[in-house]
Amino acid sequence: MPSIVCTAKASYKKLPGTLELTDSHLQWIQDGKKNPSVRVPHQDASSLFCSKEGAAQVRLKLGLVNDDAGHNFTFTTTPQEVAYSERETFKTELTNIISRNRSSGVLAAPTAQTPKGPVTAASTLTPSKAATPAVLPASRASTSRATSVVSDGRTPILSGQDAATVFRLRKRVLFANPELLALHKELVMGGQITEAEFWDGREHLLLAEAATENQKRGRPGQLVDPRPQTVDGGEVKIVITPQLVHDIFDEFPVVAKAYNDNVPNKLSEAEFWKRYFQSKLFNAHRASIRSSATQHVVKEDPIFDKYLEKDDDELEPRRLRDEVSNLFINLGATLEDHVETGNERDVTMQAGRQRGALPLIRKFNEHSERLLNSALGDAPPSKRRLVNGGDVENSFSEIEYDDLQDHESSPGILLEMQDRRRSSREVIDVQNAFKDLLSRMNGWEGRFSQLKIERKSSEAALSSMTQNVAARLDTKATKSDFPPGLFRQLTTCQTAANEFLRQFWTSIYPPPSDLPTPIPTAAQRSAKAAKMAGYLGKTHEKVDALVRAAVLEGVEGNRVVIAMKPLMDAVEHALAFHRARSTALGGGASPEKPGSKLV
Repeated sequence: MPSIVCTAKASYKKLPGTLELTDSHLQWIQDGKKNPSVRVPHQDASSLFCSKEGAAQVRLKLGLVNDDAGHNFTFTTTPQEVAYSERETFKTELTNIISRNRSSGVLAAPTAQTPKGPVTAASTLTPSKAATPAVLPASRASTSRATSVVSDGRTPILSGQDAATVFRLRKRVLFANPELLALHKELVMGGQITEAEFWDGREHLLLAEAATENQKRGRPGQLVDPRPQTVDGGEVKIVITPQLVHDIFDEFPVVAKAYNDNVPNKLSEAEFWKRYFQSKLFNAHRASIRSSATQHVVKEDPIFDKYLEKDDDELEPRRLRDEVSNLFINLGATLEDHVETGNERDVTMQAGRQRGALPLIRKFNEHSERLLNSALGDAPPSKRRLVNGGDVENSFSEIEYDDLQDHESSPGILLEMQDRRRSSREVIDVQNAFKDLLSRMNGWEGRFSQLKIERKSSEAALSSMTQNVAARLDTKATKSDFPPGLFRQLTTCQTAANEFLRQFWTSIYPPPSDLPTPIPTAAQRSAKAAKMAGYLGKTHEKVDALVRAAVLEGVEGNRVVIAMKPLMDAVEHALAFHRARSTALGGGASPEKPGSKLV
């Protein structure tokens, strides 16, 4: 008897029952019955969808190999938090199952189904050649996609990442890029290329997403200051969350000490926080200068008043910094210069003129220091400084900008002169020429006022630029007058052909990459290039079908040809290159030739 991995109360088609996941099947049993109404083998699971967190119903949809509609289950356990937790358990287990199916090749190969009914322009966009179907359970008639020629049928896994992690990264990348998601549905779900071929060359997207997930979030810069909220009836409440408790303990260690001393022996946790937010200690921790005035109206508390500290409002702070301040940014470092130069002390910048503000200012300074320490780590202060040495000469390197230093400057090349007397005569001649130039410059103001510049050249240049800008704006503002359905087919055809071109050229000329991905062999790249050339060879047929569809919708077919001409030129270039390469390598028959000529 198979062992049960997880179980939960769930409804299927509005009928109550129990959803169970065993080590071989996912099954749903209606209440009052013994035999399962739904029974799905693990190898038939192909996709998984879940409702958003906070939705009215906690739902899960499982897509099957040959049935995208799959099965929908609604978790009915109350309260809803328990149903959400049960759904997450099923989600984790099913995700691992689907990942194993993908990595083992079970999902790598459904055949393209033969279109039923009359063939239209949209239906001809999918290659009709089917590959060998994969062996699937006899309980379901399966279809298979084309087998990958990049590897041994397995989806390439990033180094250090398991199949479930790679699947999650791919899903996040697709959902973050709608255009890439549409291309994936068209090519991979449509059976034209495999999952491995689609992600070949896009590993950097997965690595970037993994780096984003693994990025450690720093501490928030906001000072912890819970704000009371007024509810109906005039009552004041503060919502306490585990994160708020952690922040309060981290920001105010004295509160953590009071908590450890009194909970749960003297006070319960709820009573502790209720009395804390009503105490003078809480008002002393408020990030407002008005909190000192509030303390006079707050009632005394025999427990929390023991942890009160005297206001840090003296001229010298209560807690001195152990680390010596940098002389270049220390505002008090120049005090000793006042006596020598005779300057008076700057009394306008003297701290403590408003004594009530000193505790708040020092509270902000200590909070900023804690933020910097959390970012710099536990390294000693000497390791944090960016100083090259302790002497005065090296300390000036802190205020030197490397961009302002001319590292390539040179004193020049010393000129050796043979006849210095001849050079002196030439200098005298230059001086006479300069004097002559000055004499001829007399009266230049009058001659300059008579200067006239022809306006034709400048006006022609300005007119040309204006027309260019106007043409660009008209082109940008003009909407495509293609029918929406036809325009969508044109876009789909172009996107698919561009992907085939990318796959073709990367198999011919693999780009250099430092990413930890498997490197295909020369035979695998050659087979992939031949496969992509076969797909590219059908581009003419697709464009011809689009031309016929455009004529049926009242659009001139030549406009479609003109719109697709750049794409067709790129396809022709790739096919010609492949034919020449196959002939030079003695490959025998050239790839599939284009279909009918463009009309």
